[in-house]
Amino acid sequence: MAAAVALTALPPQAQTTYRLILGGGPFPYEKDGSVFGNRERRLPARARGYYREYTVKTPRARNRGARRIICGGQRPTRPDTCYYTDDHYASFRPITP
Repeated sequence: MAAAVALTALPPQAQTTYRLILGGGPFPYEKDGSVFGNRERRLPARARGYYREYTVKTPRARNRGARRIICGGQRPTRPDTCYYTDDHYASFRPITP
């Protein structure tokens, strides 16, 4: 896994998504908040349902794009940890608030 990234170093769209996560939404995409299965096993192993995914808007993209924030924890608005990916789950960077 790549080195951690400060929230303030992420694109503005990722910072907005992170604030929406902590506030409980509303989210612009239907799949936001859905369970992330971690099928590639690039994040630490946890029970199914621990991780949830959120779309980070990509300027000029016609679809959801490749950028996501994945958060883990029992309470979605108080995640234990969050990760940023800008390459559709090929790599993850832990976010430091």
